[in-house]
Amino acid sequence: MTARSALLAFGLAIAGPGFAVPAQAADAKRGADLGYTCQGCHGIENYKNPFPVYSVPKLGGQHADYLVVALKAYASQERAHPTMHSHAATMSERDMEDVAVYLAGQELTPIGHAVGTAPKASHTCAACHGNDGIGILPEYPNLNGQHEDYLVQALKAYGSGQRKNAVMAGMTAALTNEDIEALARYYAAQEPALCSTKDTRDTGRCKD
Repeated sequence: MTARSALLAFGLAIAGPGFAVPAQAADAKRGADLGYTCQGCHGIENYKNPFPVYSVPKLGGQHADYLVVALKAYASQERAHPTMHSHAATMSERDMEDVAVYLAGQELTPIGHAVGTAPKASHTCAACHGNDGIGILPEYPNLNGQHEDYLVQALKAYGSGQRKNAVMAGMTAALTNEDIEALARYYAAQEPALCSTKDTRDTGRCKD
């Protein structure tokens, strides 16, 4: 048993059946009503953040749980982005869950193998994001098919402290610009790819 699975088993044992609280399923229809303004950026393919200039991330096919994690980070300003903060700060946790499941649509299913040769710097990334870019837990983001320039921006933001995350700060501290570019290029090429929320809005899933 790995340390991670042991901790999970320990946590479940402590909680016990008597403490279990049924989770309320996220409501994609309510999320569509709440999150219609999100389509103004994330629903336009190749839409760019104005300054600094980089592609707005693809959210279609993403783990919905991760989108909630991201929204909470924007709300608390652990991630610095004025527009995202202004949206997220007004949302309850239930709002975030509903919007996230709407925007993500059907989450991606791994194809079982990576595309191309992984750069050396990806060896530590694989522990959370897998060799193929699929986050191994729902709280970890899928990276596959994400915009390359967005991945570069995100990695540099973690390294500089603009995004505050102890794990990612440690992971990015030793990365060179060449490492970051190689990682972004590799994960952007993985399949199946994330997509614009325009696709999940119309069909509920990313195209094959």
